[in-house]
Amino acid sequence: MGAVLGRTLAAARRFPWVTATIGVAIVAGVLAFTPWAEAGFWLIVTYVVAMALRSAWAMVRALLRGIFGVDIIAVTAIVAAVLVGEEWAALVVVLMLTTGQALEEYAAHRAQRDLTALLSRNPQTAHRVTASGEIEEVPVTAVMSGERILVRANELVPVDGLLVSAAGAFDQSSLTGESLPVEKVAGDEILSGTVNGAASVILDSVREAKDSQYQLIVALVERAAATKAPVVRLADRFALPFALAAYAIAGAAWWVSQDPARFAEVLVVATPCPLIIAAPVAFMAGMSRAAREGIIIRSSATRESLHRARTFAFDKTGTLTRGTPTLLEVRSEGSTAADALLRAAASVEATSAHVLAAATVSGAEARGIVLDHAEDAFETTASGVTAEVVGQTVAVGKRDFIAAHLGSDVRPAQIDGGEIAIYVAIAGAFGGVLVFRDQLRENAAETLERIRALGIRNLMMLTGDGQVTADHIASSLGLTDVHANCLPADKVALVAGASARPAAMVGDGINDAPVLAAADIGIAMGARGATAASEAADIVILRDDVSRVADALAIGRRTVNVGLQSIWVGIGLSLGLMVLAAFGFVPALVGAWLQEGVDVVAIAWALRATRPGSGQ
Repeated sequence: MGAVLGRTLAAARRFPWVTATIGVAIVAGVLAFTPWAEAGFWLIVTYVVAMALRSAWAMVRALLRGIFGVDIIAVTAIVAAVLVGEEWAALVVVLMLTTGQALEEYAAHRAQRDLTALLSRNPQTAHRVTASGEIEEVPVTAVMSGERILVRANELVPVDGLLVSAAGAFDQSSLTGESLPVEKVAGDEILSGTVNGAASVILDSVREAKDSQYQLIVALVERAAATKAPVVRLADRFALPFALAAYAIAGAAWWVSQDPARFAEVLVVATPCPLIIAAPVAFMAGMSRAAREGIIIRSSATRESLHRARTFAFDKTGTLTRGTPTLLEVRSEGSTAADALLRAAASVEATSAHVLAAATVSGAEARGIVLDHAEDAFETTASGVTAEVVGQTVAVGKRDFIAAHLGSDVRPAQIDGGEIAIYVAIAGAFGGVLVFRDQLRENAAETLERIRALGIRNLMMLTGDGQVTADHIASSLGLTDVHANCLPADKVALVAGASARPAAMVGDGINDAPVLAAADIGIAMGARGATAASEAADIVILRDDVSRVADALAIGRRTVNVGLQSIWVGIGLSLGLMVLAAFGFVPALVGAWLQEGVDVVAIAWALRATRPGSGQ
């Protein structure tokens, strides 16, 4: 009982105008059965007129900002009901307005819980290791780059850092959607916001908190949640015609019946809370759903743009493809077996930081090949590397590099578009070729089909790669509008020149930042909130999954559709009640309560935006 009373009192404090309205109704109701009934009448009249003046003042301030809202109908209904002696109906209209505001706040709180859950996990403290080896707990904002940090078992990593401990397992699901813990070894970067495993680890911080991964994502969420969108504008588009229709019906009913009470009865059921509440609730519900899918949409203006989008342009590398080369084929020459060639090449490449070196080592490990120890490694930047492996000199690199190493020409490998080859020499003889390809994402083609199914007919691919590579990838995806050899400025010009607008651009790299900023809708891919791309984007996909782009489009469209539907549902029900009231079938007090039911229906309809539906 005490807990129920406590919640009731908390709700009363949270929604004071609802509490005040109910209090006036209770006091006036009690006075109606006493000799002071007239005092109850004047209490209601005074209160509802004061509330009408409060709403009128808010309406005037909105008009000064150039916004015509539908509050004018509510104000007129309250005044008209008082003038015809329907003070209780006027009080119900006030109750409807105050509870409507309370319901909007409650619905917004309900819809935002996924966002606040993310914000609540923001690391607040860190365990800093001092020069003497002691551990001190400090605010995460006090951690500087280069400091040593202890992360205890099952704790959030407070700042981005390099792993000092030999190994560790980390849950990155909040950043990447990866469901299984990820194994890391000494030297690997650990992003803030990941959850440490069962053993404590030591990190060397590489960024301050404000520049670390999770804090940047939180900043994006805070901006998205704080943005006061043009959500009200969506309803205000209907405000003037709805008000004119309401006044026309009310005026006609009064003129035909010669009864001023009809005017009040029509306006009471015309009170436009569904228009005021429906769009904000739908938009907040859409924000909640997007957050659950790992999508941060920075403003409701972006949702409206998604609803109207006609063109989608995609960067290739890292967006439609994985952005990292994968070993496709090992072509050995002479007597060297394929596994032996790969073992020798990977043993040498393990000493290099080049992206193809990492792909070579990964390819060998995937085939279960154990690497040999390489000695006396020497790397020529952007050309190749040589080293001694099991008593033999092994060279790995570009064709020209290997030709110079051997002192003779090397025949170029036959490769398809989108492929790249590196060459291997062992003990002074040409050993063979390793072929790599930047693989398409498994769900890239399916994602494009979903986007087409959502009504987008203009799909473009923009890339800095050559035409042959671009055409190869595009043909695999069924894309015909392909632009190769693009510099950042070329991408900006192509997106800005798109004939079907609004135009969205999807990218992931720093070089994509200019075109993401220039596009009507910029969408940054992947869990890389620190990149310039995500800072320039209107939408950030937190998980490295291109299918979330189609999800963002579907959520944006459904959110606006549901908002519009809820507005039309409210308008339709209100118009029906207005017609019935015009013919005298709905007394003012009954109509006021029926309008409360219309509010509930409109809000329930708007909350459908939290769920998928109709293929979206």
